[in-house]
Amino acid sequence: MKLVTAIIKPFKLDDVRGALMNLGINGMTVTEVKGFGRQKGHTEVYRGAEYTVNLLPKVKIEVAVGDDQAESVIGAIRQAANTGAIGDGKIFVSPIEQMMRIRTGETAEAAL
Repeated sequence: MKLVTAIIKPFKLDDVRGALMNLGINGMTVTEVKGFGRQKGHTEVYRGAEYTVNLLPKVKIEVAVGDDQAESVIGAIRQAANTGAIGDGKIFVSPIEQMMRIRTGETAEAAL
């Protein structure tokens, strides 16, 4: 089992969600986060005063999948979240050692 974590631009969330639903993925965790990478933030003007925004709003998506689905999930996220511009985000893949559904006690892939 793998945990696929993606950090994407907020306006791409619906596209990524739709792409994952098309793959039959029926569960994910979404968190609003802030951060920066190569973008390093940007400057904005508010009421005539210029200020620097160092942390940009992003969305973090976490999806637990079986080993056989990981590559297709990664591809779907990349395709749906890609704008071709700097700041599109990152995808991280981590192994899951153990998983349990709290309600039923199912473990491993049965808990997906």
